[in-house]
Amino acid sequence: MGERLKVVWVYDVISPFAYLALPRLGEFPETVELTAMPVLFAALLDHFGQRGPAEIPSKRRFTYRFALWRARRLQLPMQFPPAHPFNPLAALRLIIAAGSTLHAARIVLTAVFGAGRDVSDPSVVVQLAQELGVANPEQALADPAVKARLRQNTQWASERGVFGVPTLVIGEELFWGHDAIDMALDYLKNPGDFSDAAMRAIDQLPIAAARVPKAS
Repeated sequence: MGERLKVVWVYDVISPFAYLALPRLGEFPETVELTAMPVLFAALLDHFGQRGPAEIPSKRRFTYRFALWRARRLQLPMQFPPAHPFNPLAALRLIIAAGSTLHAARIVLTAVFGAGRDVSDPSVVVQLAQELGVANPEQALADPAVKARLRQNTQWASERGVFGVPTLVIGEELFWGHDAIDMALDYLKNPGDFSDAAMRAIDQLPIAAARVPKAS
């Protein structure tokens, strides 16, 4: 058996769409080595100069309603946490302290969006740490190596152009959003379909106008 193809799933626990993507991550073939990589979405927004969906009131409302609608269509339990956005740092560091496994991601994301738990509450983090086998969460979350790993993950993602979460990174290709999983699976089956003349033309499509930011 040859070397397995490496696929990286980049996510932040702040994203309801990362939660919606979880059931479909098991559809990747055995020839794929899937790695779950927690990152800080806010840092990606800063890197690319973007505003988050929750920072535009009408987009925030639509995003939450769309996520809940999708969950219902997928027959996936969903309950939003008491407040959103929230500070995800403790939860992200906990996942890293637990080994950055897909299992750890699933436990935390299900707590946030399946049960509506507040992972910015230290008592909730302690409970999740027990479930994940992290014996001393306070020490683990303060570990410089854990903090550094989150920064490195986020830098790795930004250097590859990851602008949103969740995103699947397959070689040089990015597949953003829970609804791009079908596209990623098709790419794995027929990569040539993504390098034909039409696809290459889109890659070279000229920009005819650019928005100029207003002076403050």
